[in-house]
Amino acid sequence: MTTIADRSTAELADLRAQARAAYDAFKARGLKLDMTRGKPAPEQLDLATGMLALPGNGDYTTAAGEDARNYGGQQGLPELRALFSHLIDAPADQIVVGGNSSLALMHDTIVWALLKGVPGSERPWSKEEEPVFLCPVPGYDRHFALCEEFGIRMIPVPMTGQGPDMDVVEAFVANPAVKGMWCVPKYANPSGEIFSDETVRRLAAMKTGAPDFRLFWDNAYAVHHLTPDRHPVRDILAACAEAGHPDRPFLYASTSKITLAGAGLAVFAGSPENTRWFLARSAKQTIGPDKLNQLRHVRFLRDAAGLQAHMDAHRALIAPKFAAVQEALERHLAGTGAARWTRPEGGYFITVEARAGTATEVVRLAKEAGIALTPAGATSPYGRDPQDSVLRLAPTFPSLGDVTKAAEGIALCILLASLEAEQGVRARNAA
Repeated sequence: MTTIADRSTAELADLRAQARAAYDAFKARGLKLDMTRGKPAPEQLDLATGMLALPGNGDYTTAAGEDARNYGGQQGLPELRALFSHLIDAPADQIVVGGNSSLALMHDTIVWALLKGVPGSERPWSKEEEPVFLCPVPGYDRHFALCEEFGIRMIPVPMTGQGPDMDVVEAFVANPAVKGMWCVPKYANPSGEIFSDETVRRLAAMKTGAPDFRLFWDNAYAVHHLTPDRHPVRDILAACAEAGHPDRPFLYASTSKITLAGAGLAVFAGSPENTRWFLARSAKQTIGPDKLNQLRHVRFLRDAAGLQAHMDAHRALIAPKFAAVQEALERHLAGTGAARWTRPEGGYFITVEARAGTATEVVRLAKEAGIALTPAGATSPYGRDPQDSVLRLAPTFPSLGDVTKAAEGIALCILLASLEAEQGVRARNAA
């Protein structure tokens, strides 16, 4: 197919008229569709409905014979930590199980680092002149929001398809002001890429200017596969220990997109020293977690095989939605040069890189057509995408029928925005 840029002016005008007519027809359908957030669909939550009857009347005794109804057990049930060691790739005795939100654990570790420092700190991070985080882009807007909330300056780092550009990372971390870096190592939000073994090795081994530098290792999508392939990522704890930096990673995960999103469990893990540090801080915050919720997760998921079987059921529900988006993008945009997009093998998002300068217009066109999209710029620090090109699509929550309709409309919006942008460039050049 001839790209938009290669079309004659007459062909371009004709294509633009066709795209506008198709868009107007779609808009006239009066749809109301939401593709903004990566939430589990009701059918996914239904997979864990059995948990609502667990642990069951009279079932409150842990494997150690303790009463889960009472205080205590700050680190979490040992049997649950053993199960989660498969999820987060960490020894059970270095795992802490918290409430339902891994974001809350990230929030707390940042606040504690700012107020108290972390193992290896000479002083609290808030006493530094200006703490800085590296932020792979495109990235997760809630990570960026945490930094912005606490005045941590963010520096964007480009992604390469194998993880962050390590040449750029290694250059920046030589600065002692750089205290942390966000990482979503598997099925990254939103690009879907997987950190290569070499990327993990370099992150573990790199020389940092700050002795208390931390990798905020958000393993949010560790078991969220869209294909039968599991795609293991190199163990960051082991890699850092081998490189002589055992305290470098803070690990996070949760069951929010595994069991019940509003009633899941969050996980922190780190080196023995980091785990002791975390427990010392959290002991001031709580006398103990919700162990009944922990017990029902043990009863429901049972073991690593049970967790895998449960996630296979998730994949059967959401993989067709991703396929529907890919089909619409391919049918309307392949060969046009209007956009390129990811084909993730896991996670919750598809990233579209539209023509530079058109992402905001695509979001506006979609809104007028009844499709809510994540705001343009959300995948960059401070909400500013310098190219105005990245779009994050979240296919999981709507029904397959709604995803199919939305994908059709989104593809039309991307095509129309690109055609109108090209027409505008030619008009200005002609003037």
